[in-house]
Amino acid sequence: MLLLAGCCNPSFAQRGTADRPNIVIILADDMGYSDIGCYGGEIHTPNIDKLAEGGMRFRSFYNAGRCCPTRASLLTGQYPHDAGMGHMVSYADEPITPGPYQGFLRTDRPTIAEVLREAGYSTYMAGKWHVGERPEHWPRKRGFDRYFGLISGASSYYELVDEKRKRVMVRDDAIWNPPAAGFYMTDAFTDTALTFVNEHYADSHTAKRPFLLYLAYTAPHWPLHAPDSIVAKYETRYLRGWDAIRASRFEQMKASGVIDDRYIPGVRPEDIPAWDSIPDKKQWARKMAVYAAMIEVMDKNIGRLVHQLEEKGVLENTLIVFLSDNGACAESVERRGLNDATKRIGERGSYTAYEAPWAYASNTPFKKYKKYMHEGGIATPSIWYWPQGIKQPGEFTDGVGHIIDLMPTLRELSGATADSHLPGISLLPLLRQNRISDSPEVRSLYWEHEGNRAIRVGDWKLVKDKEDPAWALYNLANDPTESEDLSATYPQKMHALKDTLDRKIKPIAR
Repeated sequence: MLLLAGCCNPSFAQRGTADRPNIVIILADDMGYSDIGCYGGEIHTPNIDKLAEGGMRFRSFYNAGRCCPTRASLLTGQYPHDAGMGHMVSYADEPITPGPYQGFLRTDRPTIAEVLREAGYSTYMAGKWHVGERPEHWPRKRGFDRYFGLISGASSYYELVDEKRKRVMVRDDAIWNPPAAGFYMTDAFTDTALTFVNEHYADSHTAKRPFLLYLAYTAPHWPLHAPDSIVAKYETRYLRGWDAIRASRFEQMKASGVIDDRYIPGVRPEDIPAWDSIPDKKQWARKMAVYAAMIEVMDKNIGRLVHQLEEKGVLENTLIVFLSDNGACAESVERRGLNDATKRIGERGSYTAYEAPWAYASNTPFKKYKKYMHEGGIATPSIWYWPQGIKQPGEFTDGVGHIIDLMPTLRELSGATADSHLPGISLLPLLRQNRISDSPEVRSLYWEHEGNRAIRVGDWKLVKDKEDPAWALYNLANDPTESEDLSATYPQKMHALKDTLDRKIKPIAR
């Protein structure tokens, strides 16, 4: 396994606040590993691709496998259980049970906004929060100077749709309701982010300070909603079907250097039918077309933000990090009863998902999906763009990163006080020099969600699905797509890894 070097560079702390970089974290929601163009996808993402061309791409970067746990780790630098988010968010009308599954961020775990604000940054957030439903757990109580977005999880992109509990949007500390017409969630998040940046530089006090902007999109999480003008150009393309799309993405990924000969395309799961066997091809193609359009709209909005930073003359010294909160989502939402069958997929009033067949294509070349701990659930495209800091732009790195690494990286970058208790490492040496540590220490990473568990130590990964009694052991250096289970060949390795995982993170009955 290639290990990233940790470092401590006091020069950041010694600089004036105006010399430290702005930091923009852009989080996509439920986006697969191969969806965007620079990771092999056919979806039109020129703005994200441009960030990749001028930045650094990870081949192996991990999230926590699902929305709330990943967001908790991103914000605190802790594993989800240590941040209070081992499962999902708890609702305001539920009793509080303190501990690893309490469903909101622990107050004794500082957020990146709290840390950077203390270090002299202005802190802004637009988008999906999903780590605390109660007002005392909202963003402005956790270090953000300004906030606009969706406190809750998934919702319609055109309106707030209530399920068992009301979906809540907030501007700063006040409930906010979208207008009856002309609202689209992705655009609204970006509009507000642009406003925050404009106001930051219009104020003579804040203009002297660097800023943190956390832009957490809901796209392309279900429900599938996008403007029909963009959807239309994809419908014919996806009549090729998920088998052909996965095959073409695999070839494009090899051609562009995302993957190499160690990766294999895998076999379609038995519960996914062959495209040629299904009768309603246009309906299925429409689903993927809307999903692709949602990503294209997100990309367009990212382009708006980058253009604004360029106009302000601050793009060169702004670090932009782009990643997804988990792998592609195989869930069906039909049982929720929110879909108006008279509406076309993608229109206001519709409420559908693209489900396992298209998630299988989105996660090329990996297996499994969101909430599982196989690579398809936890591997994310990860792009780091920083013109002033990245000296070898356009490259891939074979260094292994994890969402817990953002906090120590940004602490060092901002000049904030280091925290020796964080489980992650700083990625700055990698960004600056694409340098791998010579340290003999082997890094260990851990996952658990809803009984799905995994551990990676060096190149070895042990993984288990909750519904499967057997553990599977893989050597990711030789087999990055988890195709050959080595548990029978190396039983001692399997038991040693399991014992380590049990000591670190063990599922607790809820």
